[in-house]
Amino acid sequence: MDRTSVDWHGYWPAAPTPFGIDGEIDDRTIRELMNHYVRVGVHGVLVNGSSGEWWAQSKDERIHVADVAIEEISGRIPVLVGCTAFTAKEVIELAKEAGSSGAQGILATPPPYASPTQREILAYYSEIDAAIDLPLTVYNWPRGTAVEISLETAREISDLDHVVAFKNSTSNWDSVVNYIEALSDQVRIFGSLINRRGLAIMRGLGGDGYIDGGGVGAVYAVPFFDAMWNGRFDEAQIMADQYWKLTSGWINSDFSGKFGSPSSQLKAAMKMLGQPGGHVRPPLIPTTGRDSLEGIATLLLDCGLIDEGTLHVAISSSASN
Repeated sequence: MDRTSVDWHGYWPAAPTPFGIDGEIDDRTIRELMNHYVRVGVHGVLVNGSSGEWWAQSKDERIHVADVAIEEISGRIPVLVGCTAFTAKEVIELAKEAGSSGAQGILATPPPYASPTQREILAYYSEIDAAIDLPLTVYNWPRGTAVEISLETAREISDLDHVVAFKNSTSNWDSVVNYIEALSDQVRIFGSLINRRGLAIMRGLGGDGYIDGGGVGAVYAVPFFDAMWNGRFDEAQIMADQYWKLTSGWINSDFSGKFGSPSSQLKAAMKMLGQPGGHVRPPLIPTTGRDSLEGIATLLLDCGLIDEGTLHVAISSSASN
């Protein structure tokens, strides 16, 4: 397999997992969320990624979330299933379940907490690759794993049989560009590319899309890619500027949140927008502080996602979460 084995491109939300206020998985809201993503025109969806709070779920719950999401999407857009775990054996077990459910591919970071060496990272992905049938997306996620996959290691990983893509979520812009320049002929590269620099990189070097926590930015990101692919670069730049205003307004350069943990502030924003996000599950806590909610609501207002008439309603509604 290589990049030509899949047609993955554009804007993909990393879906939150909706929990009820009692902490239980909310199947109905998962289905509503999947249909919302299809309606707004995203090009694919990732479930059980970082935004999906996979670490707060049992193995059986993770399998269940993927089953429900894949069933509801019903082939309308590609579905990737996050299978990140502490050992390759666990990843393989989750990957086999994802394949049985009808996923188009899987995604996994290096093992969290372990802080593996580059040699150990390669061995980890080699073990996974040898035991799976689905296309594999490798997730470079230094914030969550405390390690960065070097370009040299990424080259070797790209030669594995099932690796078709990288999700490069790093604050190291040089790494994003270097991955694209060195690897995009062989594998698909998803990175933080919905900005003026990203537009220039994709026009000159390559790059395939972005997998983004939650999908709140779809209103700008979907038309950004559509405009870029059709050569309307002035329009793409306008959409990129709007998207960047939103994301830089609530996400720090290291991918931490400005108003709460990323998943908590995401679900607060989704509630303000009337989107089906549900609640977070411990160890996370809801974003309910008045200052944080006002900051989120004001950002949504400034980005044209809510109007003055709903500003205070949105704050009050989320404060009662």
